[in-house]
Amino acid sequence: MTDEQTNPSASRRKTVLAATAAVVVLGAIGIFFVLPAETGIDPTGFGETSGLSEMANPQAGEFLERGRNRKGTFTPTATPPEAEPGKTDHWTFELHPYQEIELKYVLDKDAPITFAWRADGPLNFDMHAHPFAGGEALTESYAVDKADRQSGRYVAPFAGIHGWHWQNRTMNTVKLTLDASGKITGSKLLDGRGEKDRELTPEPQ
Repeated sequence: MTDEQTNPSASRRKTVLAATAAVVVLGAIGIFFVLPAETGIDPTGFGETSGLSEMANPQAGEFLERGRNRKGTFTPTATPPEAEPGKTDHWTFELHPYQEIELKYVLDKDAPITFAWRADGPLNFDMHAHPFAGGEALTESYAVDKADRQSGRYVAPFAGIHGWHWQNRTMNTVKLTLDASGKITGSKLLDGRGEKDRELTPEPQ
């Protein structure tokens, strides 16, 4: 007669321990491997160091290379630049842990804007654009990084939508503020539930 037959509680403990260990292992696999590869969410940083995060958007490198080939499109500045003649926009948004948001401006070809955004915590961001003719397949990225601010002058290389994708990959809520000005003809928000038009909101004086 085995110990398990003489002591049923010991057998139950072994079963519970085995099930718990399996749950822990599956959870670790999800956090370290599945989330970075499938969604780009990388709470441990392992996805970035291992390259798994790139699997969530395998075209990101292609988009960035395409954008870097542009000359005179994006000029970064160390401090917020002077306002560009035209319309102005002031926008704030709170990103909860692992939340993401996109804001895009509708610009004609050669339309200039200046902008500055800042956040009270680090955000992963992708500054990119795609033309109306050709759509997202012709996306170009001009800056992909992790920071709490960015500013500069941008001249649209084509008629289309131009802006940023931000993701909060921390456990803290992060407040984001964007100011922009220039030849802006419209704006759109993309929040995971779809795309919607938004009104420009000049900063109150």
